[in-house]
Parts: sequence; structure tokens; C-alpha cells
Amino acid sequence: MTTTEWITDIALVLVVFRQLREGRLDHKTFLIPLGIVAFVAYSYLDSVPTGGNDLVLIAALAGAGAVLGVAGGLYTRIRVLDGHLMIKAGAVSAILWVLGMGARMGFQVWVEHGGGAGDVARFSVAHHITGDQAWVTAFVLMAVTEVVTRVATIYVRSRARAGAAAGAPAAPVLDRTA
Repeated sequence: MTTTEWITDIALVLVVFRQLREGRLDHKTFLIPLGIVAFVAYSYLDSVPTGGNDLVLIAALAGAGAVLGVAGGLYTRIRVLDGHLMIKAGAVSAILWVLGMGARMGFQVWVEHGGGAGDVARFSVAHHITGDQAWVTAFVLMAVTEVVTRVATIYVRSRARAGAAAGAPAAPVLDRTA
């Protein structure tokens, strides 16, 4: 793995660790993780391979990312405090996030340094996966999907929570500054 890949993966893990301590739900809650995955997608998605069973692999990993992201968003606590929306990632949310990121990092380290390249090549041939780019695309889209669905789930839940508290004297709002 390159230094940039390590920094990107660690930054995404730190996004959730930052939320282990309760804080105001603000624009940074959404923009930082979306910015990171936009950079990753721009850097690594040159094309989407469609040969053989590439799309099956891509869809399976993107689906796994969606499940992890929605579950992580559901296990993030959102509450109203003094007219502000507060967010705190629960233990389950953090574990799911780290599992998703850790699985991708572990796979890459295993393939590059742990002797897994031959196993992945044999699996790819046996299952009609056309090459390295299919794996790269699948794992990048898994990460993107996990982040986008987690952020979207938190956003939808925060809007619902704000709407439920609308009868209160001051409806909670998404803070523009933290």
C-alpha cells in the first residue's frame, strides 16, 4: 500500500472515532467523509470493468458496503440538546466502520505482502473475474457506498429527529459551524 492509501484509510477510520465523543451535527459531519471518498473515487476509478463476472463482484462488494453503511448510520445516536442536533457513533457503528475499512486494508496488505496474490488470481480465473481493475473498482465502490449510505442514513435520521422536535420552542437545526 502506498502512503496515500494508508493516510486515506486511516482518515476514514478517524472520521468515526471523532464521533465516538458526542458533538454537534454540522456540515463537517457530512462533507469530510464525502470529500475523502470523492478523492478516492477520483484517484482510483478509471473505468468500471464489465467483462466476465466483474459486475457481480462489484455489485456484491458495493452491496456489502451499503449494508455496513446503513447499519452504521442506524447505530449512530442522534439527539436534540439545547436546540442543536447532537451525534455520537455507538460502539456497533464504530465496529462496523472499522470492520469495513479493516477488511479492505487487510485484503490489500494480504495480496501485496502476504502471499495472497496467487490465491486471488486463482479465484479470479475460477470465477471469471477479468483482472486487477475489477478488484480495485469493487473495493473502491464498497468504500464509497459505505460512506455515502452511512452519511445519507445519518442525514435522513437527523431530518426526522429535527422534524419530530419541531413542536419544541426552538426547532433544532443543522449547525453551520461546530
